[in-house]
Amino acid sequence: MSEETENEDVAGEGPDGDGEEGEGKKKRFTKKKLIMILAGVFLLAGAGSGGAWFMGYFDGPVQMADGEVEAAPPVPPVFHDMSEMTVNLAGSEGRAQFLRLEISLEVVDRETLDLIKPVLPRVVDTFQTYLRELRKSDLEGSAGIYRLKEELLRRINLAVYPASVDDVLFRQLLIQ
Repeated sequence: MSEETENEDVAGEGPDGDGEEGEGKKKRFTKKKLIMILAGVFLLAGAGSGGAWFMGYFDGPVQMADGEVEAAPPVPPVFHDMSEMTVNLAGSEGRAQFLRLEISLEVVDRETLDLIKPVLPRVVDTFQTYLRELRKSDLEGSAGIYRLKEELLRRINLAVYPASVDDVLFRQLLIQ
């Protein structure tokens, strides 16, 4: 080692010649780390409160002046009964098999129902096309009925988009 290098080390100068041996870097690193931690905390707090808001934790019961708590009344769904449908089922058997179906549509409110009513002929067409391809074996058991319900709900929501139907309810389901 040369004499100049020893003097620099003794004087406490670092390799960048700032007169301090890494203390400046340590302070900057701590500030950056503190800012990153605070940003993470704020981000998590924001995400948590946003999630709680979406899940309805802030929509609590209403406090009355006399101390009683009044809960907001639930909004009842609106139902629309569709006309009865009778279709031939697909099958390779010699005798014809029929499906008679009466369903009700469940929607959130009357405005949604008003959006759906003009496109009900498209819904009936979609249902008829799908139902004619079913076989009796497709409708056996509760699993078959559940699949039918889910498929009808999917098809109706495609037909009435951007409106939405919440559920398809069977009023009558008869296979002959």
